[in-house]
Amino acid sequence: MPLSTPDPDPPPVRLRAAEPGDALCLSVLAMQVFLDTYATEGIRPAIAREVLSNYSQDAFNAALADPRSRWCVAERSGHLIGFAQVTLGATHGLAPAGQQAELLRLYVQEPFTGMQVGTLLLTCAERLASEGGASVLWLTPWVHNHRAIAFYIRRGYEDFGLTQFVFEGESHENRVHAKRLRDVNPA
Repeated sequence: MPLSTPDPDPPPVRLRAAEPGDALCLSVLAMQVFLDTYATEGIRPAIAREVLSNYSQDAFNAALADPRSRWCVAERSGHLIGFAQVTLGATHGLAPAGQQAELLRLYVQEPFTGMQVGTLLLTCAERLASEGGASVLWLTPWVHNHRAIAFYIRRGYEDFGLTQFVFEGESHENRVHAKRLRDVNPA
């Protein structure tokens, strides 16, 4: 079998706002990225229930309809490859003072990591938060997601301490990372 070579001129990545018709693809992409990230030892009932309840198409339909939610979708050749979801007005006690917004999710399908898709989505998320009146954007990456934590630190996010993510009675350590958006250009 011949080896394939990378496309020397890959199709461009296009960013756009999410639309209600995106719920199905957002749901499936989110399930895939969540499982790739958090189900490192396989699937067990608690993880399966978490994914099926919080990453269902219905859950994404509801999130897309939430007036506090802002979305940026990354596409390539008409295929969804990543997205960022910002919740305006979401606060966390460990994040810096100011008008806060949460970067609830920034998910990039694995084949597209390392291609600046995450950076494009984060820049878009920061702009959306700033345009929505936020002066601070915060997120809570899992402590074992070293790649994500390093990504945010390289982009100016500071660690503000330990928090817990709880589902199915299980507590998982996350870190609160935040960035002041005063320097973000909303244009």
